[in-house]
Amino acid sequence: MADKEATVYIVDLGESMADCHNGRDESDLDFSMRYVWDKISTTVAASRKTWTVGVVGLNTEETVNAQHSEGLEGYEHISVLQGIGPMTMSSLRDLRSMILSSRTHGGDAISAIVVALTMIEDFTKKLKYNRKIILVTNGESPIDDESSEEVANRLNELNVELVVVGVDFDDPDYGYKEEDKSRGKANNEKILRKLVEQCNSGVFGTMQQAVEELAIPRIKPVRPFKAYDGPLTLGDPQKYQSALSIHVERYFKTKRAVPPTASTVVTNPERGGPSQPQAPGEDIVMGGTEFSGVKHMRTYTVDDPDAPGGKRDVDFEELAKGYQYGRTVVPFSESDFSVTKLETKKSFTIIGFIPFSSYSQFINMGETGVVVAQKHNEEAELGLSALIHALHELESYAVARYVQKDGTQPQILLLKPNPALEDDFECLYDVPLPFAEDVRSYQFPPLDKVLTVTGNVIKEHRLLPSEDLKQAMSDFVDAMDLTGFDVDEEGKPVEYAPIDELYNPVIHRLNQAIRARAVDPDSPIGPPAEILLRFSKPPEKLLDKAKAEIDALIDAAEVKKVPAKAQGRRGRKEPVKPLSGLDIDALLGENKRTTISSDNAVPEFKQILATASDDATIESAAKQMGEIIRKLIRDSFAGLNYARAAENLRVMREELIALEVPGLYNKFLTGLKKSILSGELDGDRREMWFKHIIGGHLGLISRDESEVSEVTAEEARAYKE
Repeated sequence: MADKEATVYIVDLGESMADCHNGRDESDLDFSMRYVWDKISTTVAASRKTWTVGVVGLNTEETVNAQHSEGLEGYEHISVLQGIGPMTMSSLRDLRSMILSSRTHGGDAISAIVVALTMIEDFTKKLKYNRKIILVTNGESPIDDESSEEVANRLNELNVELVVVGVDFDDPDYGYKEEDKSRGKANNEKILRKLVEQCNSGVFGTMQQAVEELAIPRIKPVRPFKAYDGPLTLGDPQKYQSALSIHVERYFKTKRAVPPTASTVVTNPERGGPSQPQAPGEDIVMGGTEFSGVKHMRTYTVDDPDAPGGKRDVDFEELAKGYQYGRTVVPFSESDFSVTKLETKKSFTIIGFIPFSSYSQFINMGETGVVVAQKHNEEAELGLSALIHALHELESYAVARYVQKDGTQPQILLLKPNPALEDDFECLYDVPLPFAEDVRSYQFPPLDKVLTVTGNVIKEHRLLPSEDLKQAMSDFVDAMDLTGFDVDEEGKPVEYAPIDELYNPVIHRLNQAIRARAVDPDSPIGPPAEILLRFSKPPEKLLDKAKAEIDALIDAAEVKKVPAKAQGRRGRKEPVKPLSGLDIDALLGENKRTTISSDNAVPEFKQILATASDDATIESAAKQMGEIIRKLIRDSFAGLNYARAAENLRVMREELIALEVPGLYNKFLTGLKKSILSGELDGDRREMWFKHIIGGHLGLISRDESEVSEVTAEEARAYKE
């Protein structure tokens, strides 16, 4: 398959495309462009110069094409809106302004295909390209089919795929048929369908199906990237003649999908006026707003009483890494660090074997690879085949030490044999295994019995499920079984949630939002696709079917609604008095605490609030705790005190919520954010804000957490940005 693509979109901009049909509240043009914008924005997001796009307008008021310029007839009202080339955000923005319905319908669709075909032929010449023409129309303008057979032959000669997607076109396979269709449109559909059928590579469909399929996430296939090319050994071939050495190649079988990363930009007020096409490194333009990339610059200073301001700048080369050891920092130079680095050589060595029955699948880590014999090497193919069949017959896995190239960290791989018995593909599949330090073992008490301190075993206990509860839970699990809940086209039961239909909603929803914002920065982003939410909740039919089992489980488990936690101002409550009625604090000679020390801030802060009798005492305690938090951040060496400051802040937040005085916390946090981001607390302390405060969920107290708060949930979320 060629890595180069040349695609030309033909968009019908005729007068009839501005109308709404068949109960839709958007015009045929807007409905069609949902499909076109999605395809083009996907190409823009790929950011590959070899994926080129051109756009031709059909039924435009002007005529701009090479055939008309040469004096040929039949090419009126066809305009090349964008020549074939790489698609960028700037060209996408310029194209949006050209996609407007016209007041004419005199353009011919087959002539537009000829224009697009000429563009592709001139651009690709005889180079290896995937060539495609996509026609989007509602079929209302007249079409001359006199030269359709010649056009189809030319499409086949150049190996161009023709895709015709029509608004309200009939599609028996999809199950759509437009009622009361005009005779002209029905005839045009027949002409276009016949043209597609004459092509070696052609697709004819209705826009309803194309738009509906836009909601299905597109899975990026894993490219066959060779990660290793060398010997797979068993033993040391340099020392022992009996050692095994097979020349193999390793490729990635699966690859972890991650959400696209974001870049930090800032509004550039100095640049204005019309924007120009964006070149690499230039400012980004979106929605008429200029953005500039943010460059990070970091300076390092040390205390120096002789330097101006008591601080002296130092170069990065003068710095040494330091690791915390207890409460001290141990410096580590580059020469010391090289001692800790493991010197490895490129290798792929089998170090042992384990039976299938001794391996737990949950130990699998990371991405899967596939190991095959070297191409055109019969000796390697024979040797690897013998190893695969031996492992398969003995029902064993091989464990190998893998070093991709010199100097890289070694991995322990589990090799699973895959003989050519079912899928006609012989290979070894591999998955990384954890090292001993990666495995954490936790012990939990048994679920079916209670062990007393004397060693007695109790089978009936309030913490143990009764037989009725066990049976109710078993019936509930059976009733909620999804393995055969869905049905296929033939009405046979099939799995409700197959693995190939489970999509990551984070990745695909973010991609959907990015494409929507790229195409139209001002329009609101639509709701998530239904296919992403399909498995977020159990199907309603299954819940109705299992209602009896659910009710039985609720009764057996005695499930009851927990009442909302009543909040009250502890400071206004009378302190608990001992039965003797004596004042313990007075007897011990201890006065009520009024100050907080930084060494024991948390318990002393709680003590003051526990005995506070007025708002002034609470405000004083909050102010003292705030000063301690600021001092911890200001005096912190790098991030040494950040965790301690965050813990003090967490206690302060919880206590002030309980006392129903969230305003004190919100006021302090607002000032603390300004101090951190402005650098007032002795340097760059943004890590404290983003990692420990925002990351630790210590933001503003909203009304969701305290009814007396003046901060809404939306304001609290916006404050974190």
